[in-house]
Amino acid sequence: MDAALVSYFLLPQIESTTIILSVLSGIIVGFILGVIGGGGSILAVPLLIYLVGIEDPHIAIGTSALAVGANAAVNLVFHKKRGNLKPKMGLYFAIPGILGAIIGSQLGLITPGDSLLVLFGFLMIVIAYKMIVGKNKSAPENVSVKGSTIILQKKKLWLSGILVGLASGYFGIGGGFLIMPSLMFTSGLSITEAIATSLIPVSAFGFTTATVYGIEGNVNWLISLFFVIGGIAGGFIGTRVMNKIPKKLLMKVFAMVLVIVASYIITNTLLG
Repeated sequence: MDAALVSYFLLPQIESTTIILSVLSGIIVGFILGVIGGGGSILAVPLLIYLVGIEDPHIAIGTSALAVGANAAVNLVFHKKRGNLKPKMGLYFAIPGILGAIIGSQLGLITPGDSLLVLFGFLMIVIAYKMIVGKNKSAPENVSVKGSTIILQKKKLWLSGILVGLASGYFGIGGGFLIMPSLMFTSGLSITEAIATSLIPVSAFGFTTATVYGIEGNVNWLISLFFVIGGIAGGFIGTRVMNKIPKKLLMKVFAMVLVIVASYIITNTLLG
């Protein structure tokens, strides 16, 4: 095998500090995904750029997508054991969303890195706003009563899946913050079931985006591996304490963190 190819996959020059920071970043994202589901993966790209030290935004997005997809898949196992997973509803969302993720990934690859970062910062602010002021809607009582209503809800899931997949592919995020309310409103899932089920499309979108970025050489496989290792630990802890931590308080604190990080990303990119 060509030495350059070996170097690309094994990255022998990676420093121990980078390994530690990659694992730590994974723990943070995995914990948030385990506790609140949606929104947790939004921190993956900033952590990879500003903490781990990946300079190219495209590589950060590709690496983030792979790590988030793997972390979500692992968290699926934890939630399945607790009986919270509704696979059928998750697949209704994931299948059309994969197409959106492919399109979004291609658009992301042709967008200049600095522009991606600025847009990413504004996306974080939007997510923070939704977390602070958003209210969970209950599903309509007649969701399972009339066949026509069921068909309508399924169509909404497919449309939502494509749109969220598009955003996931473009920014390398899981999109759980959009998936959860869609599942709750159209399928009548509880918040716990929606958190668990949202991980199906999150993992599907992440792996799809990582594949597209990886083909173009924009995935750091080794850093992603250590990120996933940390994510497994963080997700295990998060799913165990998810019912012991007030979600509303945690989401508000997390939202404030997002605003601070987003402000830094935007100002640093525009003025740096």
